[in-house]
Amino acid sequence: MKTGISLAIFMLLASTSIQHSKEEWKSRSIYQLLTDRFQTDDGSAGSCDNLRKYCGGTWKGIESKLDYIKGMGFDAIWISPIPENNGDNYHGYAALNWYKSNPHFGDDHSLQSLVNTAHSKGMWVMLDVVANHVAQIDMAFDQVYPFNDASHYHDKCEISHWDNPQEVEYCRMANLPDLNQDNPWVRSQLLQWVKWAVSKFNFDGIRVDTVPHVKNQFWKEYAQAAGIFSIGEASNGQVSFIAQYANSGLDSTLNYPLYYVLRDVFNFKYSMYGLKTLVDTEQKLINDPYALGNFIDNHDTARFLSVSHSQTLLKAALAFNFLSPGIPILYYGTEQAFSGENDPFCREPLWISKFNTTTDLYKYIGKLNALRKQFQIWMKPHVERWIDDKFYAFSRGDVLVALSNDDTGIQTRLITYHPFKAGAKVCNILWPTDCVVITSDNKLQVTLNYAEVKIFTLQSAIVDNLSLTLEY
Repeated sequence: MKTGISLAIFMLLASTSIQHSKEEWKSRSIYQLLTDRFQTDDGSAGSCDNLRKYCGGTWKGIESKLDYIKGMGFDAIWISPIPENNGDNYHGYAALNWYKSNPHFGDDHSLQSLVNTAHSKGMWVMLDVVANHVAQIDMAFDQVYPFNDASHYHDKCEISHWDNPQEVEYCRMANLPDLNQDNPWVRSQLLQWVKWAVSKFNFDGIRVDTVPHVKNQFWKEYAQAAGIFSIGEASNGQVSFIAQYANSGLDSTLNYPLYYVLRDVFNFKYSMYGLKTLVDTEQKLINDPYALGNFIDNHDTARFLSVSHSQTLLKAALAFNFLSPGIPILYYGTEQAFSGENDPFCREPLWISKFNTTTDLYKYIGKLNALRKQFQIWMKPHVERWIDDKFYAFSRGDVLVALSNDDTGIQTRLITYHPFKAGAKVCNILWPTDCVVITSDNKLQVTLNYAEVKIFTLQSAIVDNLSLTLEY
């Protein structure tokens, strides 16, 4: 009897929605996955000869591999949109029936089981949501539920001038029927749906698709209806552009400006002053740059390794992505050195990796997550310590990160502006026997061989945090 009561209490707690604030989300790191490409129901290697069609990934499959994700230190996952989709739209961005779960992914029960199991492991679930458009049904609106009438949509026109906000908000993208949020009924239905989805399945956050395609005032109402942390997609490299959404409509946005700068600096070896300029600009224009969603690649972009093929440079970019201001997001497969090019080739099935937990990148990412958590990096200000064309150093509290994009040479710097005292012994967290004593005239000598990453802190701090001494 006691066992039954305990189980009932556990299930009640697991299914109770707890609203996590933006401040709480800053402490998290997010693993982004495509539901169809992560893991199959029974663990078999589903056929995926055509990346433009369903490959067999499910919610049950994700649930079975949560420990694989948690093994890298991630405590949040971002999953694909959940409504039933049209035809072969495995990605989830072409909804037909908003209130019917995508049968390719599972049913309501398997989705709820995924969320409950994630919560039981201390992991939060972020849902990808769409409120701009529906499936590619052209003018056959009766195929969509509940938006089944022409009055629910803007007049048909295709976006041809992407720098024209009016056109972007009112016309179609790729001929996807554009919902009319100015229609009070449509507006209320969209707000009702997101409130329903969050309440029914107990999601912890939402990633909002195509934010610039809808008026910002609507997103304020949408975020309020969801009642949980919201982060939007505004795929533009200008900080001033994403600021209009990060500062008002939603809680935050994905950090597309950082994505472009990381590609320039580490894929194409542009000056590392690009990092300085970006950080300075975001600190100036974004109300809370520490809530931006940092990423290196995602389902809409060619993977980092498709460009430079250098895991060394990828590690340097990852270090900045995880330890600079923002909430770190990793796109599935990065830990397995996936190198797919543009969509759909960047949407490989993860099961081909056999979920290998011994790869160098899997363990390196785990190390970054561990030190971020143990030193509570998100609570410390970003302080620039050195900048030139090939070398960048910054600190977060008593952690100093040194990076270079020179993978063909050796870069040595004497840093005098750092968070340590003269005489202190500091060691590289990634290689704890690599230690340096701060000189009496306050110099810290840092040598980076071929774009290696070094992350220094006091030797005593590494000893106190035993898990950080584990070799990756």
